[in-house]
Amino acid sequence: MNFAILGAGAWGTALAVHLSRLNHTVTLVPRRFEQALAISSARENRDYLPGCPLPPSLQLGHEITPVVMETDVVLLACPAQALRATCERLRANLGLATQLKKIISVAKGLELGTHLRTSQIIADVFPQYGAGVLTGPTNAAEFARGLPAAMLLAVDRIDDFTTELQAALSGPSLRVYTSEDLAGAEFGSCLKNIYAIAAGCCDGLRFGDNTKAALLTRALTEMMRVGQALGAQPQTFYGLSGAGDLIATCYGQWSRNREFGQRIGEGRRVAELIENRKTVVEGYKTTESFYGLCGERKIEAPILTEVYRMLYENRSPAEALSALMTRELKREG
Repeated sequence: MNFAILGAGAWGTALAVHLSRLNHTVTLVPRRFEQALAISSARENRDYLPGCPLPPSLQLGHEITPVVMETDVVLLACPAQALRATCERLRANLGLATQLKKIISVAKGLELGTHLRTSQIIADVFPQYGAGVLTGPTNAAEFARGLPAAMLLAVDRIDDFTTELQAALSGPSLRVYTSEDLAGAEFGSCLKNIYAIAAGCCDGLRFGDNTKAALLTRALTEMMRVGQALGAQPQTFYGLSGAGDLIATCYGQWSRNREFGQRIGEGRRVAELIENRKTVVEGYKTTESFYGLCGERKIEAPILTEVYRMLYENRSPAEALSALMTRELKREG
């Protein structure tokens, strides 16, 4: 199968390495021309995935038009808040893309202002193509090294090409499952980043395993309640894009969202952490968007609310924990 991957961060690069290893035709398209030159020259993405040599068969491109001419699937590996601009750039270069069948996002977030999920943004810009998301508990560095992993391919309708794509993505080191619950897959992968920031705060405050286990248990319950209120299927949140991604992101030392929360728990200022970052913390903007969405729909989400107050209203992590611990007592559920 022929894949074009737009975005050469850690995850876009890891996907390109994986698909090349499976003998697909793969072109990785960095956003900046200078980045494309650097990666092509070094045969390594030293900025975002150092230590992982690129397979000889992996192609690097910059101009989208020639890349997508024979592409079957475009994978969008950009930050969620840059997805619409990336889609519009792609749309302007699709005149000769006669083989394109699906556009898949690997971003995890809601668009600010509209609160749209990534697949909804793709459908908004490309109503003629099938949209979907590829998500799950995967760390880019481990994935690129070929360590075993599982992911979820969620689409609005599973057709013959979805089954072909599932098989094309899968291999000795990756097992891909499919789902028609696009909303659940996307909401889970968004919310887990928010809860990972809270889990990181627990690490920074050195609260220990009891606190973190309690937080994650209640976060999963909140994730299901919020998702179901927004139209998702509750069982999806027990799967890879829900509990699986939540566990990996809240405990992984590699997790940018967890590490971001840890620094906040240690007393660092949010503005300073955001200003000095090279990589994107998706949970930061996703918290703002989800807080607004829950407010509009009148959905109760106490953990999400406290994370929002820490990030945008200068509430200290200790105050946030106190607010959660002193809520009205009730039955579990």
